[in-house]
This record gives sequence, structure tokens and C-alpha cells, in this order.
Amino acid sequence: MCRIYGYFNAVASPHEMRTVAALQHHGGPDATGIHQADGWGLGNNRLAVVDLDGGRQPYGEAGPIRVVFNGEIYNHGALRHRLEALGHTFDDHCDGNVIPALYLEYGDDFTEHLDGMYSIALVDLRGERPRLLLATDGIGMKPLYYRWDAAARSLHFSSEIPALFGFGGAVARVRETALDAYLATRTPFGGQTMFEGVEVMAPATTLVCDLGGVPRSRRRPVAEVQRPGPGDGAATAVRVRRALREEVGRLLVADVPVALITSGGLDSSLVTALAAEHGPVHSFNIAYKGDWPFDERHFARQAAERARAAYHQVEIDPADFPALLERTVWHLGQPNADPIALSTYALFQAVRAAGFTVALTGDAADEVFGGYERMRQAEETAAAGGDWAAGYLDALSAVPAAVRRSLYTDDFRDALRGIPALPADAEHDLRHGPGTVLERVTRFELGYRLPAYHLRRVDHLSMAGSIEVRLPFCQSSVVDLGRSLPDRLRLYDGQVKRTLYAAAAGLLPDSVLTRPKQPFTLPITAMLRPGAPMWSYARDLLTPARLDADGRLDAAAVQALFAAQAERPGDATALALWSLLTHEVWREQFRPGRAGATPSAAAPVPPAAPPTAPAPVAVAA
Repeated sequence: MCRIYGYFNAVASPHEMRTVAALQHHGGPDATGIHQADGWGLGNNRLAVVDLDGGRQPYGEAGPIRVVFNGEIYNHGALRHRLEALGHTFDDHCDGNVIPALYLEYGDDFTEHLDGMYSIALVDLRGERPRLLLATDGIGMKPLYYRWDAAARSLHFSSEIPALFGFGGAVARVRETALDAYLATRTPFGGQTMFEGVEVMAPATTLVCDLGGVPRSRRRPVAEVQRPGPGDGAATAVRVRRALREEVGRLLVADVPVALITSGGLDSSLVTALAAEHGPVHSFNIAYKGDWPFDERHFARQAAERARAAYHQVEIDPADFPALLERTVWHLGQPNADPIALSTYALFQAVRAAGFTVALTGDAADEVFGGYERMRQAEETAAAGGDWAAGYLDALSAVPAAVRRSLYTDDFRDALRGIPALPADAEHDLRHGPGTVLERVTRFELGYRLPAYHLRRVDHLSMAGSIEVRLPFCQSSVVDLGRSLPDRLRLYDGQVKRTLYAAAAGLLPDSVLTRPKQPFTLPITAMLRPGAPMWSYARDLLTPARLDADGRLDAAAVQALFAAQAERPGDATALALWSLLTHEVWREQFRPGRAGATPSAAAPVPPAAPPTAPAPVAVAA
């Protein structure tokens, strides 16, 4: 697992490359490798997970193919064996070392042979002009950001947005209309980011560019869904359990200690139970000091006890949330309105402090197996002949459409005319594409929401703590199996994730299997109240003077949200205020000219004093 960066058809000094490396050192603290040549450069920060003494990047130093790689290739052993039979030799057993030889054998289609999570940058030196190739995995577990300068025909890329601004001449220019996209979907979907000129590669994308040429990108085709043959729900549940058991076993293999994240819900508890079948495991859960709604620690403890895992309880103090929010927003590089981001950041800091480098989580099970309440509501509304799409999109938003427009100034509403909050092709397929409502919603969730809202958050905040997260539910065998299920085996008669619950039967405590589904989140409705640390922090940042100076949000409308939350606390109002607060923290960190920024505002600096990572408290299993 690493951080990668580089440039093509451009010039960068060694100092610039070291600056970019330093800005994402947290994601690769074990080694730094840089190679620069005429017109191009590749760099890598390494987090050592496999073959700790090998893994020197860029790979292919003595050959015509140079590669930097972020991620994990789980089938690298089989690939190495195949490539050795074709005459290739390798000087270590690191997973990424197979990539240059694989590219030599299969060209741009080499990604078809990779099983894992990855973002890859490769320079081919065999032709008259060097050729750059960038590639991302099929579901978007390892993001890659890039900036293309059409006038100079130059391209810069990195694993994290703040690092991208470490290249000279790169100024962090906010895309003003992105505020609406952010509030509509809690973080921008598709290729655009909150910054002008900065894009993120979509999942399953390959981009190629000749030196001095124009980049060309293509989405690799998604495998056709193979519908299962005859069989009842019990037989399908057995297949799902078998696939998950195999993937969890493979993902436990590492040359460093591996932990489990156990929230207390079905998905992470099932991963914990399956991991424990391979030997003793350590399980981590996060909670908040004090008495708060939605505390799941007792469910997590019960799941850990059932699996005979060593249980670690992490507690964070709400008084530390303002400092945590600043660090979290910095590492994300753009606002993400999910309040759980704070807990995610603090949790992985604690996992690393406890001596672990890899963690398995239950992320993506809801997208794959139909676990969200908004999916169930969309199905039921469609069956009744209602406008299911409007309700579904409002459920995705930080602020519903009608309220969102009421928060804007007249000038900003005018500026938004003709600019959709969602990528147009995504919304068209959601509303009018082929398949049932659940099939369309699943395509949208997997193709747009999961990579943008979940996977980038998990990647950036785990790597902020030097932790590699592995995701069994994102493995292609599990995703393909989930996508193949008929609607009735995912959602039926008001029950979500029917097949996954059946697959978990007998492995988890009844208290976990029968508990009502609730989101793993920060209780912001209770925490955003007069007198609480987050309330004062939000009032200090979302002042009328600040909002008026920015010109996009109506200060009176925002103050009305505060008044409503003080008098009648509610989830919708609290989320709206939280989202606006998160956006303001991000704007303060990345706007040019902020105190402490470099003179050119090329590389905005993170908050000066990171909060102390909370220490995990071990609880006897």
C-alpha cells in the first residue's frame, strides 16, 4: 500500500517532488522512491505490507517499463508463477513487482489479470516518445487525482488532493458551483472535484498519453451479470457465505499485523466472525465519551466475544471534535458530509497506535446486497406509482432539494442555472435506464456513490493513520454474486439484505442478527445543541459576515437553521448544519491567501497541531 504521484510532459524540480511526497508521507512512511527523466517523473511513498525488505519503487528500474503502484494485488503469487514460466525474473516477492512484466505481456489489457485494489502509474519507454498509462481498479478502492493543463499539454497526478497542489504553479482554485453538488450528494460524484481543473479517475478506467500528446481515457467494460441457476434462498446464502469466507481468508494474508473493524452491525461483525475462523484476531470499535444515542459498543463487544477476538474499545471525547474535524477535512482534501468521518480518522489512528498496519472492514455490503432504507423506500414508492427518484435523491443529500435552494442567495441560484448537481449520465440511467428500480439504484450506488462517498473517505482517513484497509465486500467475486441476485433475494417484504442475513445465521449473536438496522454514525443531532463544543464551533465559523463575504449562502437562512435546531432538534436540520460547517472548514483550509499558506497558495498547509490520537483500551474477550 502506498501513495503515488508524478508528472508527464512537464518539468518539476526534485524539491517539488519531495514536497509532494511530504504532503502524503502519512500514507507511505516506510520508504520514498522517485525517478525523474526528461519530461516525466514518478514517485512513491511506501507503506510496507508484503515483502517488507523488498518492494522498491518505481518498479522496473533496469527495464523499459517504470511503474509506481498503490494498492494490493491478491493474486500476485499466481501471476508471478505464470510470468516466470514466460521467462520473466523477479528480485523480490512484493505484489506490485509483477506489473511491468504483466504489461509487457498483455499491453493496456494487463489490468484484466489483476485481482485486487489499485491505482497505477506506468511509463513505457520503448517507443520514440515515452507513453504514460494510469489505471484504477474496478470499483474505485484506490483513488487517483489528476490535473491536465491543455495549453501546456502537461499532466500531474497524485493519490491525494493536497499533495497535487505541491507541484509548482498549481493553485487551489475552488469550483464555486460545486457547493450545490456537495450539498446534493454529500460529496461531488463523478470525475469532478471541488477544485477547478482537478479530476478524479473513475473506477475501472485506463488513461493513456504520449509525451506531448492529449490523454485518452476509457472505462473498461463491467462484466455481464450471470444470473444464478435454480435454487432457493438457502442455497444462495450458502454461496454468499462461501465466497465471503474465501475472500476474508485471502485478505488476512500479510507480513504485518492485521486487525478487524467491528461496528456492531451485520456486515463488519460477519467479517470478524469469518476472520476468526483462521485464528486469533483483534477487533476494534469506536465510541464517544458520555451517554449518546446509537451507541453500538455492546453489540460490537458481543460479536467480538462470539468470535473470541481480543476486543479493543476506542473512545473519543466530543470536546476534541473541532480539532478532529480540521484534521479530517484536510486529509480528505474536499468536504464529505458524513459525520462518521471524524470517528473513522480517530479509529485508524488508534489502530496504528496499537501496532497494526492492516485492517479489514465491512464497507460496501449495503450497496452490494441491498441494505439501505432508501432502497426499500424507492422500491415501495415505485410499486405504488410514485416519484421514487425524487425521494431517493433527497435521501442521498445532505440538504433536500427544496431546502437547499432556499439557502442560496439569488446570485448563486442564477449561477447554478443549467449546471446539474449530479452527473447527467448518472441521473439519466438512474431514472430511465434498463432494469428494475433496485437494479438501477444498485448501479448508481456502486458506480457513483460508493467510490466518491465511501471508498475515498475510507482510503484517505485510514492512510492518514498509515493503515491499509482491505474490503472483502468489494472483491469482484462478492460484488458479482450480489449483483446477480434477483430483487427478492436482496429486498423483500420490508426486509433488507435478505441473503446476507441468511448467510450470517449461526455465525453471529442473535442480538446482532435481530437488532434494528441503524447507521454507524456520529450522533450529531444530540451534539449540535447550545452549550456543546460543536455548537459553539459551528456558530463561530458560520457567521453572517463570513457567509455574506462568500456570497453563495443566505446568512439569514443559515441563522434560521441554528434557531430551528436550538428549539426543535432534528436529524435533517443537524445534518444541514454539519454539512455547512464541514464545507466552511474546508474552504478556510484551501482558499488562496489563508494564513500560513505558501505565497503562491500552491500547497495549502494542514492545521498546525494535530490532535493526539486516542489510545485504544483493551477489553478482555
